[in-house]
Amino acid sequence: MHERKTTSTPAGAPGFKRDIRLFDAVMIVVGVMIGSGIFIVSADIARSVGSMGWLLAVWLFSGLVTLLGAACYGELAALMPQAGGQYVYLRESFGRLTGFLYGWTLFMVIQTGSIAAVGMAFAKHLALLVPSLGEQQVLLSVGGLDVSAAQLVAIASIALLTWLNTLGLREGKLVQDSFTVAKVAALLVLVVCGLALARHSGAIAANFHDMWSASRVVVGADGSITREALTGIGLLMALGAASVGSLFACDAWNNVTFTSGETVNPQRTITRALVTGVAVVVVIYMLTNLVYVLALPVAGLPGAADVAGRGLQFATADRVGTAAASTILGPVAAAIMAVLVMVSTFGCNNGMILTGARVYYAMAHDGLFFRRTGTLNRRRVPAAALVMQGVWACLLCLTGRYGDLLDYVIFAVLIFYALSVVGIFVLRRRRPTAARSWRAPGYPVLPALYVLAAAAICVDLLIVKPRYSWPGLIIVGLGVPVFWLWGRLSPLPGSPAPPSDDQGI
Repeated sequence: MHERKTTSTPAGAPGFKRDIRLFDAVMIVVGVMIGSGIFIVSADIARSVGSMGWLLAVWLFSGLVTLLGAACYGELAALMPQAGGQYVYLRESFGRLTGFLYGWTLFMVIQTGSIAAVGMAFAKHLALLVPSLGEQQVLLSVGGLDVSAAQLVAIASIALLTWLNTLGLREGKLVQDSFTVAKVAALLVLVVCGLALARHSGAIAANFHDMWSASRVVVGADGSITREALTGIGLLMALGAASVGSLFACDAWNNVTFTSGETVNPQRTITRALVTGVAVVVVIYMLTNLVYVLALPVAGLPGAADVAGRGLQFATADRVGTAAASTILGPVAAAIMAVLVMVSTFGCNNGMILTGARVYYAMAHDGLFFRRTGTLNRRRVPAAALVMQGVWACLLCLTGRYGDLLDYVIFAVLIFYALSVVGIFVLRRRRPTAARSWRAPGYPVLPALYVLAAAAICVDLLIVKPRYSWPGLIIVGLGVPVFWLWGRLSPLPGSPAPPSDDQGI
């Protein structure tokens, strides 16, 4: 693709307003990481590994890998404190095509698909309180496509948050800070109460008796189950596959890098927010899972009459958070947990909506996305990018296939994370004298270990879950001809991003 010439910013054009401080940045990291995953993912992990020890090990591994990745990204954030974050890192390390493929996948599936999925999680938990707003309530059928009340609720929540973020950065921050503080406080109350009160003697005896005996549960078509013992390579493969859920419950921490153009002193603030925010979430996740294994046995039966009999493995609809809370709170647990998940998912979606638009803004200024998305409204936020992102996320809600699309890009997301960390090696060689206020810890060993861990999980997924891995590569690969066509059909070049109020240095 030919290189484009860039045009200068028009005189007097408004730039981003630097108004994201450390607390706000940490709230973005924590807020987008904690969605609904922590309340449901442990059920699938429990079915995959079958014991308390390995369940906690999977979560600990995912947390440490995520924390290492965040610490490595700190160097990239310090070196390139520009709007777009990871997109910029990949573009500067490997060229425009790689940057575009990340942005393409982010818009088509990763960010918008996540927004759709989290919006639907919000709607499904609202339906637990108001059944008339559930997925079973089909309001419209057009050409074989059923539109449910839950889908409309999800769309309404996405539209509301998109509109709020077009009003200005201050409004987006207020929603993010408020909902993140609320859900962290609620989770900590749940953890404290759980550690104090949810010590079910039967669960403790079952989970601690043989905590390292791994097995995989296979559910037959007739509902029967078999348990396959796991050892050696089989255990390693199962652990790798099981970590996918926990890694995605730990995902989206990189979103804060997208807002570098609006962050005060981004070289320091983004790095500190990445490490602090991820560390907070990892601790909360580990404590929450400790409550789960104190309250419920890991192993269970799908047809059991009570929550203890179903265990973590067969918690109703995989809602392990609700099942564990019921041992503390009794019958009101379902309603309380529904409200908590609604608060959690609403705040999570606000963070993803706020941050994602900044990537499309940066791409537009490289001539790699619709030119309109590279403009700011009078409130100095990328309103056009926000609206385009919101419209596509709403359409994904209507398809009902957002969950499948997210499964397909698991492999691709890990590749982009690994490539970004490889970029540290590339830029150390290419820009050896560049100022770096933060350096990746343990370079080159720890960054290399992160890349190897991500690569090992990718190989594992190719073997264990090929039907999820190859489609993800295809989605990314489809971006190559789009990149080629964009360079030939797009008549207007991009322009550099308008300046911020100050350099923030």
